[in-house]
Amino acid sequence: MKYQSFLIKYAEIGTKGKNRFLFEDALISHICHALKRVDGKFEVRKEAGRIYVSALTDYDYDDVTEALGKVFGIAWICPMLQTEERDFDRLKETVVSYMAHVYGDKSLTFKVAARRADKNYPVPSEQMNRDLGEAVLLAFPQMRVDVHEPDVLLRVEVRHTVVNIYSEMIAGPGGMPVGTNGKALLLLSGGIDSPVAGYMVAKRGVKIDAVYFHAPPYTSERAKQKVVDLASIVARYSGPMDLHVVNFTDIQMCIYETCPHEELTIIMRRYMMRIAERIAEETGGMALITGESIGQVASQTVQSLAATNDVCSIPVFRPVIAFDKQEIVDISLKIGTYDTSIQPYEDCCTIFVAKHPVTKPSVKAIRKSEELLRGKIEEMVETAVARREVIRCG
Repeated sequence: MKYQSFLIKYAEIGTKGKNRFLFEDALISHICHALKRVDGKFEVRKEAGRIYVSALTDYDYDDVTEALGKVFGIAWICPMLQTEERDFDRLKETVVSYMAHVYGDKSLTFKVAARRADKNYPVPSEQMNRDLGEAVLLAFPQMRVDVHEPDVLLRVEVRHTVVNIYSEMIAGPGGMPVGTNGKALLLLSGGIDSPVAGYMVAKRGVKIDAVYFHAPPYTSERAKQKVVDLASIVARYSGPMDLHVVNFTDIQMCIYETCPHEELTIIMRRYMMRIAERIAEETGGMALITGESIGQVASQTVQSLAATNDVCSIPVFRPVIAFDKQEIVDISLKIGTYDTSIQPYEDCCTIFVAKHPVTKPSVKAIRKSEELLRGKIEEMVETAVARREVIRCG
């Protein structure tokens, strides 16, 4: 069957009370943007607590469901047959035709769940359940009714202008529409963790941009392109983002030549956080996002994270903080970033890692070491922020 309409169901948005229309409108905007990547023309409309996507031209079914499956806020995508037929006997015929076309295997159990939103329709919901179920059984005697755990739950919604008939429900990503919960800046490396962190925060409705610290010639242009590719993949879910590419070489070399080597990673990380916060403030970001997970590396012990947080005045979101590596990998596989993340191009943190990094740094000792940089590094930071490259992704 060639579906011409999709019913879009949301979950959490339904709890938003009088502000629900704001979230619905944001969701519709993101659906329209996602469908721009699909060949064909579509109409997206809101009607009495329902969001419909209608195809106005021919389209590829798989492309549409894939595009909608990346829109945060969608709980379910329901391919749907819509009919304006109001005569109940003809509606029975339409329902039987629907079952014949959608289900080749007729040795299934089913249940009809009819709902009469239009109370002027002459047939009550319970009678529709019985009569439509009887029509299906007469057409396909091998089918059986199971009201508890049916193979097919056939939904028939009689609304004021149309009747919706559907049984398939494709899971969406859930969450909240991007942009309904503020904006944050993701520290994006070429690894597995940070793209997952960005995806997870965007799923909660946060608009994200990203910053990448590039250290030529120690990191290659291919390493930079890898991060651009990762940002573009995350942007399929989060919407278009600006990737701020900061040249970190001079800052990194200054720290390397001045500070104790066992503290290099922590001090470099602190300067990354300082710069990221500057960019966030300039671009309207209200928080930073990182892919740090407790104990994964030396810079991610509780003591190290406390030392890193010491330089931040805005919140730092760490959505994978309690995940083990496999859990993070599983999400990266799901969202399509894993194969790009494991490409063998090193980021600047990896290149300058100390042989024996401190795992329980003292904030007081780190601050003292940073005093050695005073008068040397401030201008480098200003230059790095001012001369950053901004790449639009997605």
